[in-house]
Parts: sequence; structure tokens; C-alpha cells
Amino acid sequence: MASKRDYYEILGVSRNASEDEIKKAFRRLARQYHPDVNKESGAEARFKEVSEAYEILSDPEKRQRYDRFGHAGVSGDGAGAGFDPFVFNFGDIFDQFFNASGPGQQRRGAAPRGSDIKYDLTISFEEAVFGCQKEIDIPRWESCGVCSGSGAQPGTSTQRCPVCQGTGEIRKVQQSIFGQFVNVMVCERCHGEGKVISTPCEKCRGQGRVRANRRVMVNIPAGVDDGVTVRVQGEGEAGAKGSSAGNLYVNLTVKPHPFFKRQGNDIIYEMNCSFAQLALGDEVDAPTIDGAKTSLKIPAGTQTGRSFRIKGQGAPVVHSQQRGDMHIIVKVITPNTLTPRQKELLREYAEIEKQQNERGNQNIFDKIKDAFQ
Repeated sequence: MASKRDYYEILGVSRNASEDEIKKAFRRLARQYHPDVNKESGAEARFKEVSEAYEILSDPEKRQRYDRFGHAGVSGDGAGAGFDPFVFNFGDIFDQFFNASGPGQQRRGAAPRGSDIKYDLTISFEEAVFGCQKEIDIPRWESCGVCSGSGAQPGTSTQRCPVCQGTGEIRKVQQSIFGQFVNVMVCERCHGEGKVISTPCEKCRGQGRVRANRRVMVNIPAGVDDGVTVRVQGEGEAGAKGSSAGNLYVNLTVKPHPFFKRQGNDIIYEMNCSFAQLALGDEVDAPTIDGAKTSLKIPAGTQTGRSFRIKGQGAPVVHSQQRGDMHIIVKVITPNTLTPRQKELLREYAEIEKQQNERGNQNIFDKIKDAFQ
């Protein structure tokens, strides 16, 4: 019977290697020799050998016995000539292989990240264009200031769970006609954390979190628009037992402006003009979102609804030095009241226009008549 290889040699680590070094070595070798990845002859046997070594060296108690007595000290722990990889918990391999025990699940022994918070905020048109800072008050779970999120009363400490011995899980071996199977369950005593609190914090009662109202400063970047969501990292709910906090998501609603409208990063302004201005041409001042004025030349004979573009006077592109354009749309406005002189001039203009139209119509009738003849 061939002698078994040293587990440290199999993983390629020294005998005083840390747990993290052992995990990294296992992940590297598991990727290299996993049967689903490596189809070469001998890869499956090598993978079983690596899995067996990690099963022993990743457990502090088994590793201590192995260091003292060698393979004989762990022969009853699934190691030895009869080692079966199907008895080994492949959830451990999945943990190291994909950094999770399954899709959407939290790794054992790690407290879950805090929940995200959504907040609806209404800002003005100008604030959306130029950006702003807003202070908002949000109720949330925060890390306990007394125990610093540990859940233990100051002066005390957490202890290794006596039920699962710090692993966060309970393993039960079952024998069937198909062989030996391991049923892995989350430890009910420590809820998978691997440690318990002997003296809970008086303020948070062992939760590590307390409810509080917090004022948060939110930076709104220039150029945002209605419906945009701004993320504030780490300002969500505090995680349990000192784990990382969630994020704050601020959903923006932009108030309409009395004069300007948005189309992406372009700003639209409708300018009211008289008939004479469009017919004869004019030079007028138009307002901009910056608060300044821009000069606009209206050519003679401009039709109502025509758009003039002013480059670089629109809304900024978010996180950029670029800006959109401003579009000025001219529209004829019919006056509600007229002076006697204005009425006289308009009647005179209407009469001249009528005569021109009549001459034009006569020409048209003659052309139609000639066409039929």
C-alpha cells in the first residue's frame, strides 16, 4: 500500500501557513483540477486529493490532530484510503470557488450586509441643471455606538459557539445503501455566525444596531434629469454585528420650469414674437438658463415655429465638461388689444394683401381655364 502524501505538500503550503493561505491554495488548485474544468487523465484523482487535504487543514481541530499524529490522527474524519469526495461538503468548494454558497446567498459565518434605502427627493429645474447639495433626514438602523456594532457589552467579548465549535454549521453523517452522506445545517445556537455573545450590549440588546434618524448630505451632480437615481454608498441600513452598511438610493423628481423645457441635455425656450418682427426681421435678446441674455437675429420672412440653436447653452452632461444646446423656437402671438392707429394700419395692410390675392387668384383661374381649353 502506497504511503499517503503530506497534506501540506499537496496544497503547496508550509506547515505554519495561515488559514487564508490554505484557502487561497485550495481555490487555485480546485480551479485547476475540477473535473468539470480539467478533462485530463488523473485530474479527478488530483482533485479528490486536494479536497481531502483541504477538508483536514481547514478545520482547526483536525489540523491540530494531523500535526501531532499525522494521517493516523485523522483517519476517522473522512481522510484515508477510503476518502469519498461525496461525503465532503461540496458547499465548501462552492464557497471558495465562487465566493458564495449559492446564488443570492450569504456565506456562512458572515453577517448579512445592511439593507438599501430608497428616498424620493424633489428638486428645482435649476438645481437639476447646475447640481446642488441637499440635506435629507432618513430613519435607519445604525451601528450601536456603545458596543461598536459587536453586540457585546463593553468589557466583554464574543465566544466561540460551543455547539458548532465556531464553524457556524452542524454536520450529521447518515449511512444509506448508497454510502455515507453528510447533511449540513446552519447552527441554531449562533445562526451560522460561529460565535455567541455571553453578555449582550444593554443599549442594542445584542443586535449591534439601533434605530436613529440621520441627516445625510446628498451631492446632486450637474445635468441630472427627472427620474434619475443618485446612489450614496454606505448610507443605507447598518449591517448586523458590524457588517458593511447598505446604500442609499435617492430618486429625483424635477419641478417644471415656467419658461424652459428639457430634451435630454438640450434646453427648449419658446419666444413670443409679433408678426412684424418675423416679417421684417429683428434682433432680440433671449434669456438663458444661466441667467444671462443672448442676442438672436431673426431674418426677415421667418415663419412661426422656426427653431434657432445656441450651442453650448444647454444642460451639462453628467460628470462631464460638455453641455447641450439651447433651442429658441419663435412663435407669432396675436395681440388681444389694438390702438386705433394699429387697427387703421392693419386694415390698410389687409386691403393691400386682399388685392394681391385677388390678382393671384385671377391668374390661377386663367391658367386653369387655359388648361381645360
